[in-house]
Amino acid sequence: MKILENPQQSRIEPTARPAAADLGGAKLFSGWLSPEEQRGLVEAVRAVAEAAPFFTPVTPWGKPMSVRMTSAGRYGWVTDRKGYRYSATHPDGMDWPAIPAPVLAIWRDLVSADREPDCCLVNFYREGARMGLHQDRDEADFSWPVLSVSLGDDALFRIGGTTRGGKTRSVWLRSGDVLLLGGEARLAYHGIDRTEAGTSTLLPKGGRINLTLRVVD
Repeated sequence: MKILENPQQSRIEPTARPAAADLGGAKLFSGWLSPEEQRGLVEAVRAVAEAAPFFTPVTPWGKPMSVRMTSAGRYGWVTDRKGYRYSATHPDGMDWPAIPAPVLAIWRDLVSADREPDCCLVNFYREGARMGLHQDRDEADFSWPVLSVSLGDDALFRIGGTTRGGKTRSVWLRSGDVLLLGGEARLAYHGIDRTEAGTSTLLPKGGRINLTLRVVD
């Protein structure tokens, strides 16, 4: 990993990116994003939320989820009494804003410069929020990976196999980490057990933002 020669500057050069660690087929790029890049993404998310406000999703069984969410792109992911699905419009009726350019840049670096994602799901975790084990399987083509970006407080990520109830492993995701679920891990069960408040100063009021990019159709 290349370090700037000036001893007064200990940061890694922006062009030097970390190698991936293997998580049972998933690829974890720890510290992929510099602090400056993370701040830029937070500003981009704020612009998305101004155009399509965060809302509290409800499961098909009527239970409010602990995360708040919004989306950008051709589609957004929603859930309510009608079920889990992609929708071309926000629950309030407006179109989703475009996926921000710095978010697309991560996809182009790690996935493809030829095929852009259709959806960028934005989940906001306050202290105490979690996401149960689930598969991402509402998409038409599983050959495209799911790309996840972590911003803000640390989160305990758990991943298993492609069947529920099997062996799982856990790893902490930190601000600036990027995770790819592809290949044998594309349909792996995964979730967030908890977040650790106060582990990042990126968001002034704390919390965690997770961006999830997917090709839908």
